[in-house]
Amino acid sequence: MIRAAADGSALSNPGPAGWAWYIDDERWASGGWPHGTNNMGELMAVLDLLVQTAVTDEPLHVLCDSQYAINAISKWMPNWKRKGWRKADGKPVLNVELLKQLDAAMTGRDVTFEWVKGHAGHEMNEKADDLARAAATAFRDGTPVAHGPGFSGAAPATPLDVHPGQVDDEDLFSVAPAATGDDDLVTELVALTRDLLDNDTRTSTHRLEQLLHPDLVRHDSHGRVQTYRRLVLGMDRIDLRPGVEVLGLDQLADDVAVLRWRLVMGSRRLLVASTWLRADAGWQLRLEQVTPIL
Repeated sequence: MIRAAADGSALSNPGPAGWAWYIDDERWASGGWPHGTNNMGELMAVLDLLVQTAVTDEPLHVLCDSQYAINAISKWMPNWKRKGWRKADGKPVLNVELLKQLDAAMTGRDVTFEWVKGHAGHEMNEKADDLARAAATAFRDGTPVAHGPGFSGAAPATPLDVHPGQVDDEDLFSVAPAATGDDDLVTELVALTRDLLDNDTRTSTHRLEQLLHPDLVRHDSHGRVQTYRRLVLGMDRIDLRPGVEVLGLDQLADDVAVLRWRLVMGSRRLLVASTWLRADAGWQLRLEQVTPIL
């Protein structure tokens, strides 16, 4: 069996982007674009790995720190394909050119995926990450990219038939079909999210203490960092009735889940990634990132 790590990197996401896969010091490859996203890099790393290792019949085991890449390739892609490469809400799937090539490259292959935590000292993952970041940096600085030796007997790195400059802002959030994840958990976390948006809750210290983790950190749409204390003591009231549109759910463990959703308040639209931890008293919001859709 061939064990390889695949990774992507984007310096601004979107921005100068790179991808890389690593088996050992004699077998690795990297590349990138002047403008792309981290998710594009993650997918391209797997695609090039599949293409270059197609010269062997050995099973391929891919180590990847991207839940998006693993789920897109091994779970979501068949359903997207049946729906004409559209998500459950009818919108076009992002990175569709890469996904179509991945779909073809996976045909007839014995491939397994394993999620590894990024930046946690995993040797092969760290190697792939360093190579992908070096490629992105080279595109930023206009210096040559170290493409690597590739896989023995394989064709050169796969040309990419996509246009990296055409990047959807939602790609930053790895948008998945709305039905992704445990339906009961999605319902529960959406209910808690709506509770947090309710003005009665926002003026109730007791209820906020139940819903917010003591170590909460929240990055609001203006780039400000808000802590648990700031939110409990001074959460703003909302004048408009907000709408919540679920984009997807990633359950990272039994007691950790990330809800990705769109908040609509009048003419304002925000993309939100909320990380919830399950405590003895129930789910509590631990980390939240809010990004305006311009």
